[in-house]
Amino acid sequence: MDAGSYTGLIERYRSVLPLPEDCRVISLHEGNTPLVRCLNLDTVNRKEIKLYLKLEGMNPTGSFKDRGMTVAITRAVSEGCHAVICASTGNTSASAAAYAARAGIKAFVLIPEGNIAMGKLAQAMMHGAIILQIRGNFDDGMSLVRKVADETPVKIVNSINPYRLQGQKTASYEIVEALGSAPDFHCLPVGNAGNISAHWVGYSELAAENNQNVTQACGFCNGDCTFISLPKVTSKPKMLGYQASGAAPFITGKVVEKPQTVATAIRIGNPQSWDFAQAAINESNGWFRSFSDEQILNTQKLLAASEGIFCEPASAASVTGALHDIESGNVPDGSTVVCTLTGHGLKDPDIAIKQCHARLETIDADLDSVRRSILDDL
Repeated sequence: MDAGSYTGLIERYRSVLPLPEDCRVISLHEGNTPLVRCLNLDTVNRKEIKLYLKLEGMNPTGSFKDRGMTVAITRAVSEGCHAVICASTGNTSASAAAYAARAGIKAFVLIPEGNIAMGKLAQAMMHGAIILQIRGNFDDGMSLVRKVADETPVKIVNSINPYRLQGQKTASYEIVEALGSAPDFHCLPVGNAGNISAHWVGYSELAAENNQNVTQACGFCNGDCTFISLPKVTSKPKMLGYQASGAAPFITGKVVEKPQTVATAIRIGNPQSWDFAQAAINESNGWFRSFSDEQILNTQKLLAASEGIFCEPASAASVTGALHDIESGNVPDGSTVVCTLTGHGLKDPDIAIKQCHARLETIDADLDSVRRSILDDL
């Protein structure tokens, strides 16, 4: 695609999105994110795996949330809404605030006190959102958002909004366009579980034999979608969802009342898209797993040091899981695997710096000192 002609995912995929033809599109030219193949990971190379990373941190506000938000805000504006609301651990609030600012409407965001990365909070503040910090967690905030939306003229833009998932499904379309087919496995971090659900919708649409089957596979848009010509896929990937051990309701099989993990983006104990996500796993013959914070942070460092890719901790959970399942043989040798990296590492610089042991040396501003320091490390 000619980069100069790209104006956002709504224009690119308008015919598969449930939006009025004459609607005012609210876009920051999101989507069209890189799909980068890993080159230096020993486990991957040894088993001849083609491992690709979908860099959703390259979206305008630094996370995959922009895919859904452009559609949700566009739809809200087309319906005459003047304010939106969300509960958030950070990325949703940043995206909602940015797209609301673009649309010229108000954004209200509920965030858990003390449990939001500063990079994400800074975004919401700079974009002019009205921020309500609650003494509770994300799940408390989500409960409040549902209730207040019933009593006030605001539109919820969390992933319970079906248009959010419609926008997020476009990542699957881009992956199939880039690879020419669907991958064998698709790995995602799982918090509120909307993203894994949306990806499965996208793959299901592409694999359907006709438009009627595609509409049935979609499940979110009440049959409003029409379809564009893309590579026909004959198979769908197994969907693999990875959680942090301290916030793993899909592993425990029940709501986690007080989720705990350094990966703030998936610190969610009661996923709002639980049923959709479980269906994606079941229908694709995939699985859920969980990993410790230590394992997730080790993978975050590994990606940065070996592949030059800096993602936030939650994103690293997808690669942690992929590497585990490749090493254990659950992902066969020679497979094609895609990991979604949901957010950029600069979203949470404090966590990155705390775990970093990079050398930081103060020296005199003269050539001899610089030369000596360089030679010491060669």
